[in-house]
Amino acid sequence: MAIKLIGFIRTASAQARRVARAYPVGCRADDLPWSVIRGFDETVRGYVERDPRIEDQRDQVLIAAVNLAEGPGPTDGDAEDDPARARLVKAINDLEWVLLSRGIVNREAAALGYGDAGQRLRDAG
Repeated sequence: MAIKLIGFIRTASAQARRVARAYPVGCRADDLPWSVIRGFDETVRGYVERDPRIEDQRDQVLIAAVNLAEGPGPTDGDAEDDPARARLVKAINDLEWVLLSRGIVNREAAALGYGDAGQRLRDAG
């Protein structure tokens, strides 16, 4: 049943990438880091065992989002070529990967039917 939690991770990742790729449309610079990480925090973070590797990668997403928000943006007007945006998308991808490869279902998630407590997500997908 951890498939449901894996779905939450993939949905949160896709949502974060959409926000990163669309920035600055609909998002203030001060709000970008929290807009990017919101899906992970609301639907994933409380349902996997705390792991320093996951927390470190979450921090990397926040740092990359701050760097994008505070940076000068792309020089030629093409947001796709913005290195700060590419770093943010990579950080999001890395967070998704570390969650799927290292995440362990916690008791709260198990109580909600998201998997068995102690189950590794990499073994469920």
